[in-house]
Amino acid sequence: MISNYEKQYIKILKDVLENGYYDNNRTGIPTYKLPHKIMEIDLQKEFPILKSKFVAFKTSVKEMLWIYKDQSNDVTKLHEQNVHIWDKWVDENNTIGKAYGYQIAKYKQVDKLIETLKNNPQDRRMIMSMWNIEDLPEMTLQPCCYQTLWDVTDGQLNCMLIQRSGDFPIGVPFNTTQYAVLTHLIAQVTNLKVGKLTHIINNCHIYENQIEGVKEQISAYEKLINCKNSDDEELKEVFNSNPQLELDKDVTDFYDFTIDKINLINYKSLKKIKMPVAK
Repeated sequence: MISNYEKQYIKILKDVLENGYYDNNRTGIPTYKLPHKIMEIDLQKEFPILKSKFVAFKTSVKEMLWIYKDQSNDVTKLHEQNVHIWDKWVDENNTIGKAYGYQIAKYKQVDKLIETLKNNPQDRRMIMSMWNIEDLPEMTLQPCCYQTLWDVTDGQLNCMLIQRSGDFPIGVPFNTTQYAVLTHLIAQVTNLKVGKLTHIINNCHIYENQIEGVKEQISAYEKLINCKNSDDEELKEVFNSNPQLELDKDVTDFYDFTIDKINLINYKSLKKIKMPVAK
C-alpha cells in the first residue's frame, strides 16, 4: 500500500514542480518554491518514510540522536558513525558553531519537555526551539527545522514540526522520518501513545538542478501505484510492504536510546535517487 504520508508528499512535490515561484536565493542555485506547505501524519496508523525512493533511515536517526540525545555541535561524533551530511558546513574546529544540539543543551530543552509531559501534560507552553537570535551569527548554518510544539490529547503525544526552509526532494523526507522517530522515543519514556506529527514548511522548494531527479521520483511513484497491472515483482513487493518502527521497550530514560535500540522493520523502497545538495 501507499501511505497517506507519501500521497501528501508526492502531491506537494508535483505542486512545487508545476506551480512553484522561480527565483534566486543565497545559494546561487535558483529554486521553484511555494510557501506554507503542510503534511499531517497519524503515527498510530503509519510510519512516515518514502517508498518511491530510498530514505536512509539509520542515518536520519543518527543525526536526530546527535541533536537531541548527544546535544552536540561536534561533527566528529557523526564522523565516528560514518555520517557526513554536515561536512559542507563545518568550521575550523569541526563544529557547526552554536547551532542545533548546542541550543538544546544550552537550555536543557529535552529535560524540561520530558518533565512537563510527565507532570503537567496539559501545559500549552511545551516548545523546543533552536532559533536563538543572539547566537544566530555564530552558527555555520542557521537551523531549518528550528522548532517543535508538543501537545497531549487523550493520552496521545502530538508533535508539530516547523521548518523555515525545506529542500523538499532531499532534506524534507529525512526530517519527517527523524521527527517521527523523536516523537515515538519521547512518547515511550513519558508513558504516552504517539498521536499526530504535523510538518509545516514555510519555504518549500526544489532546486533547479534537482528537477531531473524529481521527475524520476514522480515516475517511480506512478509505477508503484499502478503495480497491480505490472509483472514487476519488485514493484509489488515494495507496494505491499508495511514499514513499522520497533523500539527497545526496556528503555525508560530518553538518554539510554542508542541506534541499535531503534529499528525500522519491513521497510522496502525503490532505488536511491541521487540529487545535489546546495550549500
